[in-house]
Amino acid sequence: MLTTADENGQHMNEMEIADKILGLLIGGHDTASAAITFVVKYLAELPQVYNKVLEEQMEIAKAKAPGELLNWEDIQKMKYSWNVACEVMRLAPPLQGAFREAMTDFTYADYTIPKGWKLYWSANSSHRNPECFPEPEKFEPSRFDGNGPAPYTFVPFGGGPRMCPGKEYARLEILVFMHNIVKRFKWEKLLPQENIIVDPLPIPAKGLPIRLNPHSP
Repeated sequence: MLTTADENGQHMNEMEIADKILGLLIGGHDTASAAITFVVKYLAELPQVYNKVLEEQMEIAKAKAPGELLNWEDIQKMKYSWNVACEVMRLAPPLQGAFREAMTDFTYADYTIPKGWKLYWSANSSHRNPECFPEPEKFEPSRFDGNGPAPYTFVPFGGGPRMCPGKEYARLEILVFMHNIVKRFKWEKLLPQENIIVDPLPIPAKGLPIRLNPHSP
């Protein structure tokens, strides 16, 4: 960023660079942290889903030598766990939406949108559209079996050429976390009715306190 110039030969100033770095820090930390938090929340609430994740992760763990770390092939085996994480991000998308610019005049729901207008697309609205996701409030990881939802209906990472470049990093981070916590612990929420707030990402209002229960040796 310090050395790269634009098409006019201009470099970013210090404030512009600081702004870009702040965006990278938020995008690389806060979004994955929010997703992981809601994975913990839903696995505490849905023991049948937790048990299936545990079964998948223990099968991978048992195939490893003592002290051997996860590798890329292990990550590819975590199909059900990733389906669970995707369903978590459908119901609680860390990214609430983003802005785009209309490239042409168009009409949507009887509203005329002129070319050049800024539009805000909403992940929450898309993810709860019953035309795209039947019974949208139901937690159903099987939605992501096979080819999964139709293009541009599941958008926690956005879509198209400006999709989040950190998608695969986030997948790796979430699955490695799930593997390591599920194979060691079961847990319960201490505040069953805890509210969810958006500030600016969705977070449990009291920080999601839980009680960890180690698995028996």
